[in-house]
Amino acid sequence: MFKHILVPVDGSTIAMQAARSAIRFAQAVKARLTVIHVIHVYPYAGFGEGFAEGLAEYLAAANAAAAEAIAGVRAEVEAAGLPFESRIAESNTIWRGVVEAAESAGADLIVMGTHGRGKIDRLLLGSVTQRVLAHSPVPVMVVHGEG
Repeated sequence: MFKHILVPVDGSTIAMQAARSAIRFAQAVKARLTVIHVIHVYPYAGFGEGFAEGLAEYLAAANAAAAEAIAGVRAEVEAAGLPFESRIAESNTIWRGVVEAAESAGADLIVMGTHGRGKIDRLLLGSVTQRVLAHSPVPVMVVHGEG
């Protein structure tokens, strides 16, 4: 059965719904959780002398958002009495960061929401969940949510 569940979060309502489902499932099977937030490093494209400074500001803001997304889940995991760990990763594609995190953490299940982006971004960028489903070496439980 499943012993280590990876839960990607992005601060969205749907990601939180998936995390809550993962918590209930982990309690049932006595698994531990690793919550991950993948920082998308591609969007920042600065030029000239300000590039390094702008990139540092972008990464600082992204790390703060990641910590906030993880903190919301941490409280619920700890309240459920489950083992908890978290990671913040950087990747030029979110789905690849999730898949690599599952492999490096030794997770045997990924639980994630159907989507976490806005409707336009999903249309233009494609679904992270679909890509994780296509490339994951472990089973993926998809939690449908409204967002």
